[in-house]
Order: sequence, then structure tokens, then C-alpha cells
Amino acid sequence: MSVEHLTALDPIFAECIRVGGPLQRDFSRPSGFVGLLRMVMEQQLSTKVALVLWDKLLTRLGDVTPATILNSDDDALRACGFSRQKVGYARGLAEAVVAGRLDFAAIHALPDEEAIAALVTLKGIGRWSAEVYLMMAQDRPDIWPVGDLAIQLGVQRLKGWTDKPTPAQLLAVAEPWRPHRSLAAKLVWHHYVSLQEQAKRAR
Repeated sequence: MSVEHLTALDPIFAECIRVGGPLQRDFSRPSGFVGLLRMVMEQQLSTKVALVLWDKLLTRLGDVTPATILNSDDDALRACGFSRQKVGYARGLAEAVVAGRLDFAAIHALPDEEAIAALVTLKGIGRWSAEVYLMMAQDRPDIWPVGDLAIQLGVQRLKGWTDKPTPAQLLAVAEPWRPHRSLAAKLVWHHYVSLQEQAKRAR
């Protein structure tokens, strides 16, 4: 599926490329425990801040595994940017892997909605985290995270809508983009982040 095909379906994607240039951003994340833990860290943080904190965690632990998370005290994890709540989520994920309750191979084999349903049973993993994990770590092609604020604001701006769209409106507008909504989401993010970067440079 090419960007050119999506731009033929909806002119907003041509605008994404006009504003941001070619889509060269790396949206990928590692698969498995590391990738899901990064989803937890990135909740309610900008991508840049989350990356700095992740690098700090890597420096401190050397290797991010269920064992190194469980062997780290709370202060060490909080020093790397985990809130008290996220420390609990991180430990819960690590414990689930060690105990065999979290089977990534089994989850990865499931269709999108079933995989999301399995992931959201884990404490700290909501639908947004599950969807973005499947999109970025599993490279699934038709994920459309309507709960993502940048998607909401980005589509509002691109469509010229007065109000922020509801989840139902976002699902409806993206229906013609199936089964390539992951690429659509990346283009909307690309546009949103590019505008933020341009605004910062103009200050």
C-alpha cells in the first residue's frame, strides 16, 4: 500500500506530505515485553520525552527484561521517569511474563480485535496502548486509534472541522481507508508533529 494510493482516496493525505515532506519518520517499536513496556512509558508523554526516559532506563539497567525490571527498586524506576502508577504497571507486566500468563506468541497470532481484547486485560494497558503496540511493534496494517489526541486534533485540522471529532466520526471518516488505516494514522501523526516542529522553529 503506497502513500500515493491513500492520497488518491482523500486529499488530506496530500496535505500531510505537503506540510511534512516524505513520510520518513520511524514509527516502529520492538515487539514483545520491551515494546509493550515502551507503550506504558509513552502514555501521556510526548514521543521525544519518552525516548529520553527510555534511554535513561537502558543506561541504568543495561538490558530491559522482566528480570531487570523486577530486580530494580521503585526509586530506580522512578528516576527513569516511571510514575508510581507506571512502576506498578511495569512490574505487573514483568510478573505476567515470568509467570507465563502473558504469552506474546499467542497474542500475536490473534486477529486485531482479539489481540486488543487480550492485551487490555493487562493492568495499565488500555485500548490506545494495545492498538499502538499492534501498529508499531507488529506492523499491522489496519489499526486506527481513535482515542489518540493527535489523531483527533490532526483530522480536525486536516478536514477543517470546527469541533474535535468524536470516535464515531473518526471511524466513519476512515472507513474508505480500510484496510490501510495504520498508514493513514502515521500520515496524520506526521502532519501533526511537523506542524509542531515548524511552530517551535518559528519562535
